[in-house]
Amino acid sequence: MRPRLEGCAASTTTPDMQILVIGAGVVGLAAARACALAGHDVIVAEATPGIGNGVSSRNSEVVHGGMYYPTGSLRAHHCPRGRRLLYAYCESHGVPHKRCGKLIVATNPAELAKIESIHKQGLTNDVEGLEIIYGNAVNALEPALSCIAAVHSPQTGIVDSHAFMLALQGDLEDRGGMIAFNTRVERLAHGTAGWDVTYGGAERGTLQVDAVINSAGLGAPAIAAATENYPQARVPKITMAKGNYFGFSGRPAFSRLIYPAPVDGGLGIHVTLDLAGRMRFGPDVEWIKDENYAVDPSRADSFYARIRTYWPGLPDQSLVPDYAGIRPKLSGPGEPAVDFVIEGPAAHGVPNLVNLFGIESPGLTSSLSLADATVAELER
Repeated sequence: MRPRLEGCAASTTTPDMQILVIGAGVVGLAAARACALAGHDVIVAEATPGIGNGVSSRNSEVVHGGMYYPTGSLRAHHCPRGRRLLYAYCESHGVPHKRCGKLIVATNPAELAKIESIHKQGLTNDVEGLEIIYGNAVNALEPALSCIAAVHSPQTGIVDSHAFMLALQGDLEDRGGMIAFNTRVERLAHGTAGWDVTYGGAERGTLQVDAVINSAGLGAPAIAAATENYPQARVPKITMAKGNYFGFSGRPAFSRLIYPAPVDGGLGIHVTLDLAGRMRFGPDVEWIKDENYAVDPSRADSFYARIRTYWPGLPDQSLVPDYAGIRPKLSGPGEPAVDFVIEGPAAHGVPNLVNLFGIESPGLTSSLSLADATVAELER
């Protein structure tokens, strides 16, 4: 048996595999924790100096209900299941969160047909407590809101995503796993003794492991392309969908999350709240070619117009640029949405390798469920 990875403590039972997880975002950390809980030796390679510095650091921190996703899709399965797991995890680990609820609003008959379809799909997806409410019933919940009807999702909430990731890191390290920061994986090659991993960063080197989980977010296709004998035709093209957020300079007008009917590429410019009570709006969808996170103040013009369809009382000059995130989407403008991809050896033919592609919204909500599925795929 070859030596253990430096820095990885032995588990209480003989580990089945030594596993490298690439990427210390929320899904990578959840997968690493799940591997450690299953008795494996785990090391996480993270290219940046800390956890959650990529896609995971720039989302709305919403715990999604699971009502949008097509029957039979991975999203339809992992979002509701992941939400239940996430709430239970937050309770057991003291992670700050709140089930504040959410309203998906219709401001005209065309949007009413959309939200009725969302409600029906949510029931199919086993999302608890969904109901359509109208007129006065909506205003009883949110007096500032203007709409003809809304889908009420009481199970939707918000979470401190960084605290969640810190808890996952703690669980991983408690079970002998470790994270190698400033470590960028450059090449993967599978041989008779397992995976030879070449990495760069502050200290360049190689290591050998039994199995690899590629959870590199925006960088996951590049990792696949740098994997020897991986079918290059299977490397997906990531389309970057930038989502801009604007903060609200006044007192919050709502106590729940407010979502319009969905738009191409996203769920529309919605009201998000954080655990400190601050109100933000976003994200919009800006298709980009080069990675950048600057928020163009001029985009506020379109935000005002869209928000005022459901909140006419939005004051002038009240939106300020906040932050932006980028979704690693597997579909582009005008194309049908592509599901999560959890690709194991049965799909690509390379032993002991699982690639995670297109893990965007609702990736945070789904993370614990995706982690279970990833470990199951690897142990097949």
